[in-house]
Amino acid sequence: MRPKTVLVNDRMQRGYRYTLAAPEGKHFDPRFKPQLTPKQMLALGVFGGVYLRDCTKEFPKDWFTKARFQKAGTYAQDPRLNYFGMRASEPLAIWRKKGWIHPQDPRGWFQWYCRYYRGRRTPEEDDRQIRRWLNMKRHVLQLKAHCRAGDETCEPRRRQALLHWAYDSRTL
Repeated sequence: MRPKTVLVNDRMQRGYRYTLAAPEGKHFDPRFKPQLTPKQMLALGVFGGVYLRDCTKEFPKDWFTKARFQKAGTYAQDPRLNYFGMRASEPLAIWRKKGWIHPQDPRGWFQWYCRYYRGRRTPEEDDRQIRRWLNMKRHVLQLKAHCRAGDETCEPRRRQALLHWAYDSRTL
């Protein structure tokens, strides 16, 4: 694979560049086994339909063909656009306060995942984000302990939160 450089100019980043060092969707860290692709997550409905709307030039066009987005010019999340119809994420200001946001990915984990999925590799940040992803397994265990398999009405907020982290909670 010949390395490709991506230039980002969107609402939250100007002049940021990164290199795609791996083929899209391949060569993941062996600890990291997401169940959903970014395209699948956007089509299911995540983050109330406001995430990545101004980033369509950075990522493949087909990721956005069925994305469930809030109307242009609207910045408030609409939980009805989420697969489980629940708001399941904290505002970006809280993510920043908790130290979850790093400059290379100012939108957080999902932005990191989209770039990782495309082929960007940044070992230290990849390790940090994969550890955060692994920590979400506690929510998988809680669902399995308290809900019947396939009962999407049981703990819909937790299920939505897991969708935000590429766990397919519809199958739990």
